Amino acid sequence: MKYVIGIDLGTSAVKILLVNQKGDVVQEVSKSYPSIHEKTGYSEQDPGRWVNQTVAGLSDLLKTFDGNVEDIEGISFSGQMHGLVLLDEENDVLRNAILWNDTRTTEQCQQIYNAVGKKRLLEITKNPALEGFTLPKILWVKEHEPEIYKEINKFVLPKDYLRYKLTGELHMEYSDAAGTLLLDVERKTWSEEICDVLDINVDICPPLVESHAEVGTITSEIAASTGLSPKTRVFAGGADNACGAIGSGILEDGKTLCSIGTSGVVLSHESSSDKNFDGKVHYFNHGVTNAYYTMGVTLSAGHSLSWFKNVFAEGESFEELLAEVSSVPVGSNGLLFTPYLVGERTPHADAVIRASFIGMDSSHERRDFVRAVLEGITFSLNESIEIFRNKGKTIETIVSTGGGTKNEDWLQMQADIFNAKVIKLSSEQGPGMGAAMLAAYGCGWSNSLQECAENFLTIDKEFEPNEQHVRKYEKLFQVYKEVYQQTKTINQKLVEYRK
Repeated sequence: MKYVIGIDLGTSAVKILLVNQKGDVVQEVSKSYPSIHEKTGYSEQDPGRWVNQTVAGLSDLLKTFDGNVEDIEGISFSGQMHGLVLLDEENDVLRNAILWNDTRTTEQCQQIYNAVGKKRLLEITKNPALEGFTLPKILWVKEHEPEIYKEINKFVLPKDYLRYKLTGELHMEYSDAAGTLLLDVERKTWSEEICDVLDINVDICPPLVESHAEVGTITSEIAASTGLSPKTRVFAGGADNACGAIGSGILEDGKTLCSIGTSGVVLSHESSSDKNFDGKVHYFNHGVTNAYYTMGVTLSAGHSLSWFKNVFAEGESFEELLAEVSSVPVGSNGLLFTPYLVGERTPHADAVIRASFIGMDSSHERRDFVRAVLEGITFSLNESIEIFRNKGKTIETIVSTGGGTKNEDWLQMQADIFNAKVIKLSSEQGPGMGAAMLAAYGCGWSNSLQECAENFLTIDKEFEPNEQHVRKYEKLFQVYKEVYQQTKTINQKLVEYRK
């Protein structure tokens, strides 16, 4: 039996999957590392920790592997997007990595708009200037740490640095590069225009490769440290959301992913780069050659349910909390929830807005509130789906992953609100599986990623929309959309009273 390894470099831990030719996860290892928060809004990590924990995880995996290490043919990567890793001429790290969830760069986002123009930025990068992206971080270092900025030879993203330390080869692939605000997404080249107007040397941008590209083999040092064969082939990998899409089979038009974790993501496959979403959703290069994906984000998806449980049902399991959801009718007996606990991203990029329960009366019980929370999260995700459909996208099938798959009543609710067939996969490994599939495809196990998905992924259950519920939810969704505008000014006035 042959094997590949998928390495998912997340925000809190690196997850390593050993996958065989049937798509079975044979072994799984996770190693955590801390973030550094020196000030409010700052979020950094030591890139050395990523490397050390990945090597330790690979070593642990090999210690319990009873096969021939020569049969582990390839490795590929998934990684947290947008994080800035700065390297000097020796490719040594110049400072801690600034992560995707660091929000210090509001002024730099405005600088980008002033220099490039909002319209031109969207034409080139397909995305607005947001604090999480990489380019604003580079400008922040340029302004606040000029001595470090002078030493920059290359910048890379988190998984790219990890891959470099495993292979000695430095690259960036398109799906992650698309989240920097420096890539011409359609032409698949670094934008010299953006670099010029912002006085950034385009030479700090690394060479670009495809996600399935073979970039080398592991070094002899890494082989000795982990127990892997020095012949192990290494493939570029992809951004976490691109790999999550690959690992869920979102590889053709009409297929969409709904991933509910702490935040929620609605991601849809795009075969071309010529659609115009006016910056309302993200538009990135896919891990599939010459393909793209559009993505909307709900900041407080699973977090809204976790918050409710921690505040009102501490000590209970999620299963207990959701046990009576099916006994509550569509619309939660007139109770509506908006999941803006930490602001919102799509379609409202608003850091000030906060959550609301609307329509409470003394007849409501806890189960009504629980269903209202689930409906509100799903309504927020549906706003992204509505944007896609309004631009002519056909969305017929949605693969649901994450916390939203743990309860079948919620899966049926998704089918009803999205008015689409919702699929639950038998095995859900997300980005790590996507990385493994890129390695498997690179090793020649399949003729395409689509064929690899057919071999690796199986459907557990399908949920068809209930037409009666669909009609009710369509009407209620219009009410839901009113709440943001009705509460926006009120929340702005409440800011001074927040902690």
